Amino acid sequence: MTTKGFPTPSMITTLSKEEFVAAAWDVVGRKVSKERLLLDIYETAAASVGLPVDEDSDAIRMFRMVLAEGRSLIRQRQIIEQRAVELLSDNPDYQLLRTITGIGPINALTILAEAGDLRRFRHHRQFLKFCGMDLATNQSGMFRGHTKLSKYGNARLRRTFWMAAQVAAIQKMNSFRDKFERYIAQDRHNPHVRRKAYTAVAAKIARTTHAIIKSGQPYRPFFEGAAQAEGPLSVRAVEA
Repeated sequence: MTTKGFPTPSMITTLSKEEFVAAAWDVVGRKVSKERLLLDIYETAAASVGLPVDEDSDAIRMFRMVLAEGRSLIRQRQIIEQRAVELLSDNPDYQLLRTITGIGPINALTILAEAGDLRRFRHHRQFLKFCGMDLATNQSGMFRGHTKLSKYGNARLRRTFWMAAQVAAIQKMNSFRDKFERYIAQDRHNPHVRRKAYTAVAAKIARTTHAIIKSGQPYRPFFEGAAQAEGPLSVRAVEA
């Protein structure tokens, strides 16, 4: 909204709520609950301690440079996504991966590029170890430390599943978000708990990835029932 006349909070609060919503309506693009978002922006601006800054100031020019860089990265990401779809749309494994909540074109491309054929991993624990998402305990003599991710495997895969977990956790209700919500229920605003929750969800997505490729069946969120070797993939099958 900087380029549209709202570079500072004071530029927003010079208008009434209704005037700001009308003026900024087309700026925010296609958003769910757009009016609520704009009203929240207005309330934030009203409570901000930001000082009025001239539109031609160094601070605003720097902000515009950062904004332009961000938009450039978004365009690059869109180009890569389009290229991934063009190259892999007929790939059966790519199609299976895209059924998993949180895994978009780039994540699916990364998984296939970094892991190759996931069928070569006989058990999901082997795949988790390859990703560095297996558990390891620091131990020396009689001392036994905390158990945490080993992080000895492929860092790019680990980062991919971490990003997929963050996407899945904010999507409409699915088994990954359900796991995340149950994990943070004890203390929703504790950053340490939330980080561990994302890690747990990332590991579950990795297990799911291995399972759907091995089974050849699309992922079905919240499918309940006994896991069958040749049937649809169930939640129970990936919780193991």
